[in-house]
Order: sequence, then structure tokens, then C-alpha cells
Amino acid sequence: MKSVTRDQAVAHRLRVNNLVDRLPPGALAAAAYAGLQDTAPRDALLALHARVAACEPADWEHPSLIQTYSPRAAVYVLPTNDFGVFTLGRLPIDDDAVRRIDVLAERICRALDGEVRRGANLPGLREACASGRIAVRWDTKSLWAREVPRPEIPVSEARVELCRRHLRAFGPTTPKAFSWWSGLSLADAGTVWRKLSDELAEVDFDGVQAWVLQEDLESVLTTEVRITGTRFLVAPDLRLLGRDHGARFVGPGLRTVTDAADSFHPNGVLVDGRIVGAWGRKGGRVSVVLTEKLTRQQYDELAAEVAAMPVPEPQLVVE
Repeated sequence: MKSVTRDQAVAHRLRVNNLVDRLPPGALAAAAYAGLQDTAPRDALLALHARVAACEPADWEHPSLIQTYSPRAAVYVLPTNDFGVFTLGRLPIDDDAVRRIDVLAERICRALDGEVRRGANLPGLREACASGRIAVRWDTKSLWAREVPRPEIPVSEARVELCRRHLRAFGPTTPKAFSWWSGLSLADAGTVWRKLSDELAEVDFDGVQAWVLQEDLESVLTTEVRITGTRFLVAPDLRLLGRDHGARFVGPGLRTVTDAADSFHPNGVLVDGRIVGAWGRKGGRVSVVLTEKLTRQQYDELAAEVAAMPVPEPQLVVE
């Protein structure tokens, strides 16, 4: 069994999530291949900015992307063509539970009556989104819901692909972490996981049993641990550094990644592969609290990242 260190795992995760080398302009669906949680204020847009060159303010609602309640019943920005993976892939295996979700979705779709409805006063909306029949649009102030055609992907295939993307984005990982991330029960997550057994490689992850996709194993083992560059990571992306209590896996748990974090600075400043501070934003004002002294070049890169943010009149303020 191969051994993987936490530094190797983090370096690999940052690379496969396009947080080391940016994708070319317009590659928005590729940037969202594992889904981007859209916590306020506009986390998904800033996560796109960290992954894609020349990101624009309206890119979060580009036609190649779609929103709905997805993993853990949070609002996510997803690739439109993969809508079924992130909706049907979350359906429980129990037939009765699926029927209940379908009945709920049918009731909501009848209430929508082909219109886009503003407001979140649709009972059961979050759960019903797993049916694949409901998309939302959330702008941090209001939420709109609309009916969409149910994806054609078979449910069993959607579940396996959802698991595969979890392994690609967050490996080395475990069925428990997949259960937490996807919202599937631990039993259902284990069943889906076993269907991928021929594609998995078991590793010793810093003393803990974990798995990666076989096709990613060489990359995990050979990825250069030392990486360069500056990125402003939104809070959901900090899970790539291990947010559980052992600082290894994406969840469950909420390990503090930097002592600089507080309620206004929940995000992380990544410089050369290390978290060197925290940041928060109100409008265009980007407030940064650093825990390390930066070189002139690193500070210039920090300022350039803020200047390029797709928000109104971005301004860097170092507290």
C-alpha cells in the first residue's frame, strides 16, 4: 500500500481543483466540475475567479452553469450538462424515499405552473431538488425557483459519477467523507462506493486508511508539494486543506485553518501553498488579516488578485 502525506494530498487537491494553474477564460463548466457552493456573499463567483482567468461579474449565471440545492442541501453552482449528477446522484437508494421526493417535486412543480417563482416559501424545496426537476437562482438576497426537464442520466449512474467526482476533487478520501459531502446516508454512500471498487486505490493517508482513483494515484504521489502562486480561497474551498479534526479530510468537522479567521474573515489567503491569513469582503472592500510577513512580490500578487476580483471597485485593505 502506498503512503500519502497530508502535504501531497493538499498539493494534489489544489491542482485538480485548478487552484494552482488557472483555466483559460470561459472554462466555467470545467471549473465547476465538482460543484461550487454558493454561500454568501457570492462565494461561487469568487471560487470561479480563483480557478478561471478573466472571470466576469455575471459568470456565476453563465448558460453553461446552473444553480440548485445540491450537496448537503446547500445552493451550488453546477455545470448545466451535469445537472443530473448533482441532483439524481443524491437520491437515496430506498425506493419509498425516492417516491416521497418525487411526490414532493411534483407538488412544487404544479405550484410553479411553468413560471419562475420568487421566494423560498415552497415547503420541501431543498429536498425536492434531488428530483432533478427544479433549478433555483439565488443572488444572496432573493431566491427564485423554476421547473426544468428531469435529467436523462440513470439514477444509478448519477450516484456513481457523483462519487467519482468526490474522489477526484477531494481524494484521498473515505466513504464517511463522501457521505457527509453528498448528503447520502453512510449506508447508501458505502453501497455506491463499492460500485467503484475496481477504480479505486487504497492508500495510507498519514496513518489513516483512505482511497483515491487509480488513475490519480501517480499524480498524488508525484505532485510537487511545493507550489507557487496566490489565491483567495472562499470558506468552502478551505476544506481542500482538511477541515476535519485530523486535518486530513473535507468533512465532517470544521477545523480552524488559520488563527486569523473570525466571523468577518471566514476565508483563507493561499500563498505558495500555505494559508498565510484570512479575508472577508463587504462590497468591493476586501479586508485581509495576515499571519505571515509577505515578500514584496507576494504582496504585489495579493494586490493583483484583489484588483482582478469580479466585484464592484475592488479595494485591498490589510488590517
